[in-house]
Amino acid sequence: MINDWIQFLNPERLWWLLLVPALAGLYGLFCWLRRDRGRSSWQAVQQLVQREPAWKRHLAVVLALASLTALVVAYARPKQQVDVPRERATIVVTMDVSLSMEAEDVAPNRLAAAKAGATAFIESLPPGYNVSVVAFAATAQILVPPTPDRERATAAIDQLTLMPSTAIGEGILSSLDALLQLPPTDNGEQLPARIVLLSDGKTTWGTPAAQAAQVARDRNVPVYTIAYGTQDGYVEIDGRREPVPVDHNELEAVARISGGQAYEAASAEQLREVYANISSSVGYEKVDQEVTSRYAGFGLLFALLSAVGVVSLAARWP
Repeated sequence: MINDWIQFLNPERLWWLLLVPALAGLYGLFCWLRRDRGRSSWQAVQQLVQREPAWKRHLAVVLALASLTALVVAYARPKQQVDVPRERATIVVTMDVSLSMEAEDVAPNRLAAAKAGATAFIESLPPGYNVSVVAFAATAQILVPPTPDRERATAAIDQLTLMPSTAIGEGILSSLDALLQLPPTDNGEQLPARIVLLSDGKTTWGTPAAQAAQVARDRNVPVYTIAYGTQDGYVEIDGRREPVPVDHNELEAVARISGGQAYEAASAEQLREVYANISSSVGYEKVDQEVTSRYAGFGLLFALLSAVGVVSLAARWP
């Protein structure tokens, strides 16, 4: 994947682009003289050459100018930021298991659909990634420390059960603690790490979510949040129907403060799409890459097309 913004390693060479409008103006002047002058040497030449439609001549010139433009751009050594797959990283999948996750506004219920989405997400990550699983309700627990073992991570998700209260802040802090269990690399390099946190409610217990998000930012660990469920969700408690609408504001604040991104999912299908987007985001990093050859190729292509046009005109000469 490539971003649209282009920079140049030798931008001073772009001054050569001034040749393009200069030559275009010279060609326009030539066409004007050819059209408006009386019988002259130009018309004498035309008697020797079978007239071709004007658009063919114009097209050949336009292609030649396009070739010159592309070659000058290549001469300036353009570069773009390219998304390349990360070889190694750690992802902490942090799951809300509060009682509100029993709501059935997402079939068969929020928790079951969330388990399926998280499992597919983990299995989609590159092989070199470590995965950790954290669950939170009133407290948070590291179920699986960072490991490349996908089966261990998905088995832990499959065994999640519901508990009362919601402590989003504690879930973030425990996720950061899980990252401390990573073994050091041989060269001491800090591997990229991300927290993917799914919740359907707002904090009712423990450390404020915004405070925990600031700790994550200080440690350079962005939190990607997923607000999961609908505004119509409810659960049955002692025979009473208790509404459990999704709180988007708190999760958006967590993502903003930590430097991550906030997502919303109101169905199992949307959750799969969100996880796919996150997988793409955390699976790539941006690097500068010189793309001179691409523009040199464009220049060659335009030059060949222009040459074909000139040859087709010349072939009609007697």
